[in-house]
Amino acid sequence: MTSDENAFPEPSGPHGGHHALEVAKAHGVTTMFTLSGAHVFPMYDAAVKSDDPLPIIDVRHEPSAVFAAEAIGKLTRTPGLAVLTAGPGVTNGVSPVAQAYFSGAPLVVVGGRAPAATWGAGTLQELDHPPIFETITKSARTAGSLAQIAPVVDQAFTEAASSHRGPTFVDIPMDEFFNNGPIEHHSTGAPAGPIEPDAERIAEIAGLLARAERPIVILGSDVWSDHAEEAARRFVEEARVPAIANGMGRGVLPGGHELLVTKARSRALGTCDLAIVVGTPLDFRLGFGRFGGKDGSPAATTVHIADSPGQVSTHAELGGSVSGDLSQIFDGLLAALQAQPTKPDWTVWASDLQAQVAAAVERDAALLGAEADPIHPARIYGELLPRLADDAVVIGDGGDFVSFAGKFVEPKRPGGWLDPGPYGCLGAGLGAAMAARIARPDSQVVVLFGDGAAGMSLIDVDTLVRHNLPVVMVVGNNSAWGLEKSPMQMLYGYDVAADLAPQTRYDQVVTALGGGGEMVTDPREIGPALDRAFASGVPYLVNIMTDVNAQYPRATMGV
Repeated sequence: MTSDENAFPEPSGPHGGHHALEVAKAHGVTTMFTLSGAHVFPMYDAAVKSDDPLPIIDVRHEPSAVFAAEAIGKLTRTPGLAVLTAGPGVTNGVSPVAQAYFSGAPLVVVGGRAPAATWGAGTLQELDHPPIFETITKSARTAGSLAQIAPVVDQAFTEAASSHRGPTFVDIPMDEFFNNGPIEHHSTGAPAGPIEPDAERIAEIAGLLARAERPIVILGSDVWSDHAEEAARRFVEEARVPAIANGMGRGVLPGGHELLVTKARSRALGTCDLAIVVGTPLDFRLGFGRFGGKDGSPAATTVHIADSPGQVSTHAELGGSVSGDLSQIFDGLLAALQAQPTKPDWTVWASDLQAQVAAAVERDAALLGAEADPIHPARIYGELLPRLADDAVVIGDGGDFVSFAGKFVEPKRPGGWLDPGPYGCLGAGLGAAMAARIARPDSQVVVLFGDGAAGMSLIDVDTLVRHNLPVVMVVGNNSAWGLEKSPMQMLYGYDVAADLAPQTRYDQVVTALGGGGEMVTDPREIGPALDRAFASGVPYLVNIMTDVNAQYPRATMGV
């Protein structure tokens, strides 16, 4: 035996990267998002040398990798995978992980970790990561040895995919990652089974619904995440109860559906006598669970329905609640309602809300066609909406400009809307765009940027170009942090730290990175510019100069 053979003995089995990757693939992972780092080289080697190689999308800043994996989780309803190198690579992923936690997105982050053999000696980027993630994940742990890698990663994927879904974190010491040995744990790739709801609680809620005169159902993101979109639509249509969509609940009822009354949101939530909130928290977006009480109406009864017990509100006064598999709950409610001795008739209430929707559509038409100079942001949506296919994926990344998207964009199908959720991270757009183009290769992918948000991740257009991921990007460029500028003026009579450079050429940033783009200052040129963007076949940014004073009308200042 030569000295070289002594130095490099034959490996005793696959290295730690193969141990982790086998588990990830068993759980349905089809893409790895990362930014290159030596601590996680074994994951790359395993992805390349696998019998079925796993594509690697390498980004320019770690947050984009995690935002992309989060969006994969949202779109496919199976956990996305982000792989981050140790120390700053991992800590750069904290905000995206927090967003996934508050959004209930299934996500697994695998982090590198300084070697176990020298732990405590001050090795490069030595940091105990799990304590940082404990409050924003379902679990955060270290796979401390080669033998632990597969079972610990398997547990992370199982937890991420089980109700209530969310992110998990695992880090692996570098020396154990590079270590070799047989794989003794093989994953089934199965999440935990569905949670059975309490039939008595369902019956109680059905009784409340049968007695209500002005009920409203709010369909949240977990309706989509829990694969309950068909049961939800069946319930709404057969019960004939008006509904509002929230988050990824958008599209469960297609835009224009007679029972979709999101455009009458204020009237519906303010004058209902029963609000049944399904699959979304009773947070600031829903008045913390307080409904009714407007226009002389009494306070409404609130019912909260969640996919797991820990998601049921503990701060709101509830008239009823139930948790579990949301499809079973919708079907159980429908059956219990149909078994009531008297079938409720909400025709008058639904007609009132439908009239409010029609009035809102009429009011919106003037804004959507506005000829104002500078451009009113609503005009952008007036040009975009007719160009969106039914299966388009629309991504919001911004404040004021994206608020208009929430007002005007009503998807035709479920699973086609991505926004930051209640945590409100900016900078998620480019990562989400990567995910959408991969998960929906034949669909339009449109990212709606505020100009502030665009500055946070636009370098990752380079990633889109390198990996041939064409998307359409639209910037509503009012040269300001619009969501902050107006409230500060209202509070103090002036604003500071709220202005950006006028007419910044974000389009030229994209062309410099290998994509396409153009600037628009005339409202009549918005439509032709969007047509060129959709036809381009490259990442293409339409940079539209808008009126900083044309701000989204808000009931509160957000402070």
